[in-house]
Amino acid sequence: MADRKHGEPAPETTSTIRDEDWDGRDLDGERFERVAFIDVDMIELQNKGAVFTECSFRGVRLNASTHSAAAFINCTFTRCAFFDATFTGCKMTGSMFDGCTLDLLKVAGGDWSFVGLPGAKLDSATITDVRMREADLTGARCAGATLRRVDLSGAWLHRADLSRADLRGSDLTGLDPLTVELKGAIIDPYQSVIIAMALGLEVRDT
Repeated sequence: MADRKHGEPAPETTSTIRDEDWDGRDLDGERFERVAFIDVDMIELQNKGAVFTECSFRGVRLNASTHSAAAFINCTFTRCAFFDATFTGCKMTGSMFDGCTLDLLKVAGGDWSFVGLPGAKLDSATITDVRMREADLTGARCAGATLRRVDLSGAWLHRADLSRADLRGSDLTGLDPLTVELKGAIIDPYQSVIIAMALGLEVRDT
């Protein structure tokens, strides 16, 4: 299992929901705390404002699920499937993703600060207008992804592959271009200055 930042342990759970069929279920403002969800079918789940606090998800299928104004606080996702899942204005602070399928993931708005996505395959993801401060994206595979207007200040990006990614409008002030793959990435003029300065270049007006 991938380690959380600074080696912090995953929260312990106090109850378990196992092998249930929540396919297409509507969650409207429900609350779950320290629950272990194991092999639960949440395909096409409709989640409006539900709050999951320090929950564990193992082998859960969330394909084509939609989540709006929901919260997953300090949760752990292990070998879960998020194919074509959509998160709009959600709070995912401190949550950890380990061995998850994230193809065609769509994230719009919300707070994903301190999220752990080490080694995650995000090449087909579309992430826009999201706060991802101090997120762990070590070794993340984001080639060709859309990461526009994302606050990546303090994010861990060592060995991340951002080649061909659309990064326009994102905060890249903490990016070390010598430890990240950037070939073919799309950036804006302001970001080009930030990267040039990170390479030790002196930018002057003509």
